[in-house]
Amino acid sequence: MARQGLFGSSLVKKYWMALTGLFLISFLVVHATVNAMIFFNDGGVTFNEAAHFMGTNPLIRAMEFVLFAGLILHIVDGLMLWSQNRAARPVKYAMEKGSANRSWYSASMGILGTLLLLFLIMHLWHFWVKSRITGLREIEGMPGHDNLYIEMVEVFASPVPVVLYVLGCFSLFWHLLHGFQSAFQSVGINHKRYTPIIKMVGAGFSIVISALFASMPVSMYFGWIQ
Repeated sequence: MARQGLFGSSLVKKYWMALTGLFLISFLVVHATVNAMIFFNDGGVTFNEAAHFMGTNPLIRAMEFVLFAGLILHIVDGLMLWSQNRAARPVKYAMEKGSANRSWYSASMGILGTLLLLFLIMHLWHFWVKSRITGLREIEGMPGHDNLYIEMVEVFASPVPVVLYVLGCFSLFWHLLHGFQSAFQSVGINHKRYTPIIKMVGAGFSIVISALFASMPVSMYFGWIQ
């Protein structure tokens, strides 16, 4: 019998994991789109305008609470599933048979998820905390408009956060590569006709999103964006 827990059976946990994962994937699309506006290379004007809209729109601000709730649920649910799977699988069997049926990144989702969580905490500290709590410098001549672009320039002027962000994006890539297809499978979309397409789209999405996020700190560090 499936083990019971905070969110019900293991099957229910996987279902919640999939739904929250798909919700977070939609957030990544929006977040990447807004951040990619730094590539207009206009001194951050377009990016700051988009960031100001996202930070002041009441509906979007309200959705931040939904986002954090979904993120926390996804993390807790993932940790519970990882713990249950680890407890249910004998160590010897896992060592001998685990790699035969699963890819290494599928078997390492717990570790990759933990690394991704540490990266997320760093990212929130660098930008969300400053924009929402401690405050940022305002754009000159525009009271009430935070200059989030200059914050990015200063953070990514040091090679240490740049390297950490690239490593975080590497973890994000592997996490998405497994999680994208797995989420659709968990909600019942699993068919020999559609699954290969979902896997292909998931692989493309994982590459594009992760590469886009990683290219931002790298481009700013090397001065490709002014």
